[in-house]
Amino acid sequence: MSKEGAEGAAKPRLTAAEEQLLRHRKNLDFWKKNAARIRTRNLLTGLSIGAFVVGIFSYTILSVKQERIVEELDEEARIHIIRGPRTGANS
Repeated sequence: MSKEGAEGAAKPRLTAAEEQLLRHRKNLDFWKKNAARIRTRNLLTGLSIGAFVVGIFSYTILSVKQERIVEELDEEARIHIIRGPRTGANS
């Protein structure tokens, strides 16, 4: 029984507020130690996502322009087909 009393006196039970304060301090220490590394990782992730979005946007714009060119070529081809071949006999 004397051992239990000695252990109880040496290690007092923390209240909920004290436990929360300790967790908060550990969390702050973690962020202070790792803030630069996390910021760098976030920056690289953001740049990667941005490059991906710009790439998709550029590809989309390029394909739409090519589609317009193909439509113009189709229109010119349709006009030439309607007019018929230009030979000396029918010009």
